[in-house]
Amino acid sequence: MAAISVRDVAATAGVSVGTVSNVLNRPDKVSASTVERVQAAITELGFVRNDAARQLRAGRSRSIGLIVLDVANPFFTDVARGAEDRAAEEGLTVLLGNSDENPGRQSAYLDLFEEQRVHGVLISPLGDVGDRLSRLRARGTPTVLVDREIADRSFSSVAVDDVAGGYLAVSHLAAIGRTRIAFVGGPHSIRQVVDRLEGARKAVAEHPGVVLETIDTDSLSVLQGRTVGEQLLTRPAAERPDAVFAANDLLAIGVLQALNMLGDVRVPRDIALIGYDDIAFAAAAVVPLSSIRQPSALIGYTAVDLLLREAEGGEDFEHEQIQFQPELIVRESTAG
Repeated sequence: MAAISVRDVAATAGVSVGTVSNVLNRPDKVSASTVERVQAAITELGFVRNDAARQLRAGRSRSIGLIVLDVANPFFTDVARGAEDRAAEEGLTVLLGNSDENPGRQSAYLDLFEEQRVHGVLISPLGDVGDRLSRLRARGTPTVLVDREIADRSFSSVAVDDVAGGYLAVSHLAAIGRTRIAFVGGPHSIRQVVDRLEGARKAVAEHPGVVLETIDTDSLSVLQGRTVGEQLLTRPAAERPDAVFAANDLLAIGVLQALNMLGDVRVPRDIALIGYDDIAFAAAAVVPLSSIRQPSALIGYTAVDLLLREAEGGEDFEHEQIQFQPELIVRESTAG
C-alpha cells in the first residue's frame, strides 16, 4: 500500500497542497476552521509526516546551494549564517557560492549545484535569470530568491523593501537640510541598486529644492567607494554634493575613507553620508555610519525555511513572497 501523501490529505480536506503545508508548518497563517478540517483529514487517513520529505526530496544530497553577490560583503556573510542555522535544524548543510557580481560565475554555480543534485538553491540573482531558474526547478530542484523579489510572483522569495529603504535614506538627508544629494551605486544589473535608487528618487520628488545626482560604480566595494570619494575631492567645493547615499555600507565606508583621510572635507560637516545594510563595521567606522538596516541573518533563516516548505509542497506549492521592512539607523555621519 502506498504511503499517504500531502496531496492525499489536501484532496480529502478539499484544500490546496500549499494550505496543508501551511497547517503543518505555519498554522498561524491558516484560519482555525481550515486547520481543523486538515487535521481531521490527517487523522482519517493516518498521515505521518515524513522527515525525509521535509529534507526536500529523496535521492538528493543533504546540501543546499546558496549563491550570493559578494561574499566579502558582511551582509551576505550574515545571510549565510542564518541559512546555516535553519539548515542545521534539519540535518542539512549549506554550500556557499560567490558570484562576485559576475553572470558567468553565477551560471557556473547553478550548473554545479544542479550536477550535485542539491536539495534546493537559494540565490541572490544577478540580472534576469528567470528562465534558467525555471529550468532548474522543472528538473526537480526547488529555488528561492534571496534579497530579491520577482514581479510575476513565479518564485518564492525573501527580501527587504529596498524602494522603501532608499526612500528612508534620502528623506532623512532632506530632513537634516541637505539639498544636493548624490546616489552612489552600481552596477544596475543588480536589482537592489535599482530599487534603492527608485526609492531615493521618490523621496526627492517630495522635497522641493532637493536634487539628486547618480554616480555609477562597477561594484559595491570599499575600493569603488574610495574611488568615488577621491573624485568628489577633485571638484570645486560649490560643485560637490552636501550628502551621499551609498547603495551599501562598503561603498559608504570607502567614500568616508577618501574624504576623511585624503582631503579636508569632513563628514558630516561638509558631506553627510548614509549607507545601506547596517553591517557591523558601520557602527565601528571612524565616523559611525548612518545606515538602512536589513535583518540579514533572519533573511537567510527564513529563506531556508521557505525552501523546505516549497519542496514538501511539490509542484502545487503556492509560491510565497516574504518581505521585511527596512529600518533607519542614525549615527554621527548624518548628525545635524
